[in-house]
Amino acid sequence: MIGGKVGLLLGNYRLLRNPIEPATIRALLNFSRAIDKITERIGSLTAGMVILAILVGFYNVIARYVGRLIGIQLSSNALIELQWYLFSMMFFLGFAYILKHGANVRVDFLYTNWTAKQQALVDLLGTILFTIPFCILGIWVTIDPVLQSWGLLPNGSWGTWELSPDANGLPRAPIKTMIIVAFVTLLLQAIAQAIKYLAVYKGYPYAAEIIQADIENLPLE
Repeated sequence: MIGGKVGLLLGNYRLLRNPIEPATIRALLNFSRAIDKITERIGSLTAGMVILAILVGFYNVIARYVGRLIGIQLSSNALIELQWYLFSMMFFLGFAYILKHGANVRVDFLYTNWTAKQQALVDLLGTILFTIPFCILGIWVTIDPVLQSWGLLPNGSWGTWELSPDANGLPRAPIKTMIIVAFVTLLLQAIAQAIKYLAVYKGYPYAAEIIQADIENLPLE
């Protein structure tokens, strides 16, 4: 494990020290833009989920009190669980969008005074050494629990998927699968950000303009 970390550090050092062909940078930036487009589409879905979660929550509250008055069950555990499913999915699908637009919290009393190249270097190293490994680790540790939730048995066969312990509740497997989806989308966006940071560090101002435009443009605010 230590050898792997040393190899990663040496690889990063060579990447930063050695020149990169302009054509390679352009190809990498095109790849990062493709990931950005996917992230934007997913981010737009979260906006719809916010509205839907509010509507479901509003209905649950009204149905609870009106149902008591008229003596009829107007809501159900499925609708109650749907509300927190939507709430969870807003976070799961929003991680990559937040990273792309730099909306995460920063303690940047030193960072703001650095040059664009210095900021890009710190962001690049932080992404490669922390964000990307964290995403990979998250995917790795959640695969087995998610498969078990879908019904994978210890002997390799498949049984019934995991259901809510509450009567008429929703199945648990789909929402648990969103944990892996969240890590995968965050990993892809981290790779896209690393490409842009590398381009800035290598002296391509166009990449810096892309990053700044993403920070200043938050359409879901």
